[in-house]
Amino acid sequence: MNYLIRGKKIVTVSHLGTLVNGAMVVENGKIAAIGSWEKMKEQFPDMDEIDCSSYVITPSLVDCHTHLLEFAPTSLYPVTPETHFLAGKAILFHALSAGITALGEQICGHHLCNFSKEDYQKAILDLPLDVSFATTSISIGFETLAHFTSITQSRGVSQYDLTDPVLVQMIALESDYPGENIFINATPANFTEKEVPRAGEIIYSLKELQQIVDIYHRLGKRIGSHVAGEEGIKIALEAGIDVLHHAHGITDAQIEMAAKQGVEIVATPMGGTHLQPNSPEEILKFIENDIPVSISTDSYLPPYQGTSWLPFHDQTLKGPDVLMLIAQPAMQLLKKHHYDENNILALLTYNPAKLLGKESQFGRLEVGLEANFLVAEGVPGLEITEIDKIKKVFYKGVKVIDRIQ
Repeated sequence: MNYLIRGKKIVTVSHLGTLVNGAMVVENGKIAAIGSWEKMKEQFPDMDEIDCSSYVITPSLVDCHTHLLEFAPTSLYPVTPETHFLAGKAILFHALSAGITALGEQICGHHLCNFSKEDYQKAILDLPLDVSFATTSISIGFETLAHFTSITQSRGVSQYDLTDPVLVQMIALESDYPGENIFINATPANFTEKEVPRAGEIIYSLKELQQIVDIYHRLGKRIGSHVAGEEGIKIALEAGIDVLHHAHGITDAQIEMAAKQGVEIVATPMGGTHLQPNSPEEILKFIENDIPVSISTDSYLPPYQGTSWLPFHDQTLKGPDVLMLIAQPAMQLLKKHHYDENNILALLTYNPAKLLGKESQFGRLEVGLEANFLVAEGVPGLEITEIDKIKKVFYKGVKVIDRIQ
């Protein structure tokens, strides 16, 4: 379907900035033209029109660090291997209804999930979502540390195996993007503090990390890591890790070092490590130091308790539907510091799309890119946080969610 869609304003997250009373031409699932309503109407007088002039049009959202297909089904539902992906599809639809059309999924290995990357890929073939997979190893901070990998699936491995060059290379070759490829610290995952007393324990030496990073780089791959705390971040930076996921507890000196090294950060304001998550002020520091930042949920996750910026009062697992809510404090702080709304929205659109290596496909509203966009009551995250204020979601030009019927 080809059409012309009009918005009260279009926040393009591109060199075009914000177009007041703007319009966009969609042809064959891609953006064919974009500009003022008057100009587009004059240029395409006979094209079918969709009038959304009471709403804001923006790129759809990208959550580049999630655990929706592996950990979430077993955490949320009484699934069996036969129904695992049925639950997974329901979870992904929930993400779609929250305005998210692209995800960065981690495949870590899980004692209840004997699935390969190919199994996950096949499970989502018919869904209107773009999913990139980071294959990883994982260390969970139980009393006795538990280690798994995407290659060995439900079979646990030893800490020694985590540095096996053959296994590391197999993980690296299958990874689509620099997600949580390794866990420098043992993770609490989505368990309670009592269940994971060793969460935060450092798993690798600097020498081991350098050897793993070298394997990724020799294969032409960038590597990301789960890391928190000054000591863990220090060895991550010294080893040449490309993307820090979380980076909770990072110091000002380490922020400056990360900036000099061209390191990217995936901020997770809801939690995900043993330390207090990224505050709005910390995210502002990243951006002031010109570090590319994506905000992500790491869901499903119990929200960290005791922060001033999270509205949650219990540890009920939260999903991708809270992406706008957890991002809003940082986004509004950036607005107070006079950042443009396009640059602010990039934290949920263009920056994570670039991290996934798909910035030439989506993340902005620009001619030639996929028509993945939202029709909403305001700018997602900055002005709105409730998913019911996202009125329509389009994926490759097709309307897949509609709350105005």
